[in-house]
Amino acid sequence: MGMPALQQVYYTVDDVLAFPEDGNRYELIFGELVVSPSPRLWHARVQMRLTALLMDYCRREPIGEVFSVPADLSWGRRDVITQPDVFVMAPEELTHGEWAKVRNVPLVVEILSPSTARHDRFGKRVIYREQGVQTYWIIDADAGVVEVWTPDAQFPVIEHERLSWHPTGATSPLVIDLAALFAKS
Repeated sequence: MGMPALQQVYYTVDDVLAFPEDGNRYELIFGELVVSPSPRLWHARVQMRLTALLMDYCRREPIGEVFSVPADLSWGRRDVITQPDVFVMAPEELTHGEWAKVRNVPLVVEILSPSTARHDRFGKRVIYREQGVQTYWIIDADAGVVEVWTPDAQFPVIEHERLSWHPTGATSPLVIDLAALFAKS
């Protein structure tokens, strides 16, 4: 008895953007559709804390603007849409007015969820590296650690105590105390 053939559907950006607004989060990783449920409360709490820290930093250092909204970043590709949990967009990108035209994103942050961990660690990491993202943080809030990826890294630096980011054009680094970021209260 033969095995049935698996039918693989490859989606495009146009396909995904035509989906109705139904409350789901749709991403496209090299043509593969990824549908994620709403994040857990703990995920949202860490995301809000990190966004506030980054916003304060970007007010002091004119290196870009922080976003933590669903943003269909396609990087100009037909087979990719990512919606990072938090990202910093370079100042020159703010004039485009469309997510599809954004190219210069110096920092991307994904906070792991059980349903997204594989895509965050593998597919998205490859996309962000290919698109020139200088720093990619993968936050494991449950474990209280952050993986720090840079374009040339074969393995991440794992941060347990503090996270530091000193982007081009900033006069001083942002330093985040991970114990405070992951505090339960």
